[in-house]
Formats: sequence, C-alpha cells, structure tokens
Amino acid sequence: MAGQTISDRLLAARHSIAGQGLAKSVCKATTEEMIGPKKKHLDYLIHCTNEPNVSIPQMANLLIERSQNTNWVVVFKALITVHHMLCYGNERFTQYLASSNSTFQLSNFLDKSGVQGYDMSPFIRRYAKYLNEKALSYRTVAFDFCKVKRGKEDGTLRTMNAEKLLKTLPVLQAQLDALLEFDCTANDLTNGVINMAFMLLFRDLIRLFACYNDGIINLLEKYFDMNKKQCRDALDLYKKFLIRMDRVAEFLKVAENVGIDKGDIPDLTKAPSSLLDALEQHLASLEGKKGSAANTPTQTASNRTNVKSGVSALSSTSTAFGTAANNTRLDSHTGSNGIDESLKQQALAEEEAAMNQYKAKVSSPTASSTNPFLSSPISGGAPVSQSQPIVDLFGSPTNAGLDSMQATKASDDLLQLSGNPFADMFGGGAVAPAPPVAAPAPAQDMWLSNGFGSAPAAGAGAFVSDQSFSSVFGAADAGSGELQASLPPGRRGAAQRCSAASRRSPAAGRGARGAAAAPLGCAAHFLYILPFTCVACW
Repeated sequence: MAGQTISDRLLAARHSIAGQGLAKSVCKATTEEMIGPKKKHLDYLIHCTNEPNVSIPQMANLLIERSQNTNWVVVFKALITVHHMLCYGNERFTQYLASSNSTFQLSNFLDKSGVQGYDMSPFIRRYAKYLNEKALSYRTVAFDFCKVKRGKEDGTLRTMNAEKLLKTLPVLQAQLDALLEFDCTANDLTNGVINMAFMLLFRDLIRLFACYNDGIINLLEKYFDMNKKQCRDALDLYKKFLIRMDRVAEFLKVAENVGIDKGDIPDLTKAPSSLLDALEQHLASLEGKKGSAANTPTQTASNRTNVKSGVSALSSTSTAFGTAANNTRLDSHTGSNGIDESLKQQALAEEEAAMNQYKAKVSSPTASSTNPFLSSPISGGAPVSQSQPIVDLFGSPTNAGLDSMQATKASDDLLQLSGNPFADMFGGGAVAPAPPVAAPAPAQDMWLSNGFGSAPAAGAGAFVSDQSFSSVFGAADAGSGELQASLPPGRRGAAQRCSAASRRSPAAGRGARGAAAAPLGCAAHFLYILPFTCVACW
C-alpha cells in the first residue's frame, strides 16, 4: 500500500470544502498509508492543544472516531496520534481523556482484510488497552507519571509520604503492566506504523520505570518505620517490582535488537537477593512468629545494612533511567518516524557534497563534449569561433546585410519591408531605407494601356510616375475635361453625364459597390479598371 488512497484524498477534500481544518489534519495524520503519522500533522495538532479557541473535546472525538475504522492502519495511526498528543500536547487533552467516558473500545478488534491485518490486530488491542490505562491512571492520581519530576531531591515519588506512596505505586504498576503486555519482538516490527508505536512505548517505559524505581527506593527507606500492615503491603509491592524488572530487561533487549543506540538504553542494576531476605525477616519480627531470629539487635542492624546496600544499587538504576529519560534524542526518534537527527544531517551533507561535485563536473572544459545541452563544436571537429556573429533580432542591419538587400529584385519587396522592423521599436536607431532599384520595364502592360496606347515607363523608385497616374486616372476635376477629350467620340457623352453626376452628389459617384472613385470622376469606368463605378454610368 503505497501513498494515500482515493478515500483519504476525498475525505480530506470534503473537510477542506467544509472549512474544517482540524478534521482535515486528523484525517491527514490517520491515512491508510503504511507509514507513521507525519511530523507536520502531529505538530499542528499539538499546536491546536495549546490554542484556547480550539475545542479539545472535538479533537479527541475526531480521533476516537478514526479509531473505529475497519482498516488496521487507520486505527493504529489514530492511537499513535493520541499517544503522541498525550506525551507532547497540552495537559488539557490528557484531562479530557481521563474525565471522558469515551475510551477506546478495541478489545475485539480484528482486521480480516489481509494477513498483515491479522498480524497487527493483537498489537492494536494491546496498544489501546495501554492508552486506556494511561488515562485511567491520570484520573486516579491526577498527574502523568511520564511528566512528573524525578530524582532524589525533588522527585514526586521520592518525597511522597508512606501512606500515599502505598496507594500510588499500584496505579503505576498497572500502567507499567499494560505497557509490557504489548510484548512484541524484533521480528514483529515490520512496518513504519508499529515501529513508531514501539518508539513511543519505549519512551514511556523509560520514564515510568524511573518513577517506579524512585517510589521503591522511597518505600525501602521508610520500611522500618511502617506498621505491620504497611510492611506487608510494601513487601508485596517489592516482590512485584522484581518481576517487572525482569520484564523491563526483556523489553530493553528488543529495543537494542531493533537498532536503538545503546547510549539511549539505560543500564538496569538489580538489587541483591539479601535485600528481600532482610525485608521478610523484619516483617516476621513484627508479626511475632516463633523461631524468628529477627528480634535480636544484631539481626536488625544487619537487615538495615542490607536495605541500604539495596537502595544504593537501585539508586544507580534510578540515575541511569533518569538520564535516559532526559535525553532529547528519544524525542527526535519519535518525532521523525525513527530517523535520527544526526543521521539526517549527515545524509544532507553528503547530498550537498554530491551536488557540488556534479556542478564542478558540468562547468569543467571537458563537459562540452559530453553534455548535449552545452555549446557543441561544429561538425568536422573545429571549435566554435568566438567571433561568430549572433543573430540580433532587435538591432540595426549591418553593411553586409544592406548590400545583400540591394542585390534583390524590387518585386521581392513590394511593401518595402527590407531591413529590421523591430530596430526602431527597441531603440536600435533608424533603419536605413533600401535604395531604389530600377525595375525592368515591361514590354507592353495591357492593364495600363488597355488597348488605347502604350503606357509610359515607370519612374525610378516607384511603380508608376505621377504624370502617368494623372494621364490615366485624371488629376482632379480640372483634369477630367482633358481626359474626356482624349476618349473616343462615342463615349464622351456618357463620361460627361457621369462627371456631372459625381459633382452634384459625391456619394453617388462612389458606386453601388462602395468604391471610392468620386475624386476621379468616372473615367476609370470607361477604362474598364473599376467596373460598375457609379450609378449614373450603370
């Protein structure tokens, strides 16, 4: 399954059209694409949790609604998004989930669409159970164990009184049990979705066990000051702590096999077995069992010494887990789909170096022979001359260009467009007009003579001279009489009538077809050059 599906795109487009930006971001973060939710969508949702005008219930309900999908990828990514917001978002989101009755009802989830759906469904059920337990623990103790202060000086569980500590540690144990029940191996981490979920669980495990270890240390330090009932509860909690310590060690081995840096995995130092014996002997002395040797002062001092040695061993574990919890590299792992920031910077540096090498290779002198987009030598192997002229579309013509223009015939440039018409437009200077070229005189042009005489030769530099034009078409009204006198006798009357009509009404002389012949009278009509010239002749 590569890329977003059509249903993802349609759903996002529907939210965009409706103007639901929050719903669109939730949809984008929980697509069917088999990778973890993208960082840009998670960052936007985290930013929304800090905005006072954003409805936290609406956001949580949208994510819960996406977790009801039948596709395991969508459900898994919805749970990952919720977990990410519980870790990095505003506490208002955690408070709403803790106070809301709408939890993740995925205890019977099963995706039957494929083999991978069958394989991932158990992890989805366990993951949902952990998130429900995480919200329940916040409802019980009113704080998040992963965000409380840790350490000897001001740690929340390290400075807690005995009575409250005995009530808090079972809640922490329940949340830790739900996390360890995820129970995945390195072979199960086969895609980016479950990998991101594992990284978030690993982050929570480090912080939870750091708090758990601080609470046990505080419990051991107060053990000899407790009453009989409290000592019994404390001893039971310590025995459970030893069991969970072994399970945490197994989880850390999986993390190491997956590829998490060993520097990010804390060292787990176990307490000596003599510590458990000392606690049991002290409880036996309080209960007054027969045959117990714990009532002697020597044995009591020995038990206290064993407890101190055990506390020292647990303190080293607390320091290691506290350092790992404060390591920001874990946050970079979970925020970038498992990509280490240092590796990312190294990859970018290598890519930049390769690009610089390619640019240097392209700009080298030898690159012209291999790059088809650079200037290639002329066929024959001769290099391109640096003095080779470049076509100038907007410049004035050169002298060589003018000479070539002069050699052409006049009929090839009837409109006198020789030269560059763009030169004047772009400031190239005035274009020198082409010199007049003598056109070859026609033998006998029937259109000019029309059978009434030979046409005079055209003047130089023009198609016809002014004198020849006037002799054919007439100069003006004054020259119309001379033109009529030169006509045959049979046509002089019609010419006079037409000329008179044109003088009375210039518009009538323009003819039925709109020919502008009024200034010339109708002499052209009788020469058969402009047929149907005027109404009078028609």
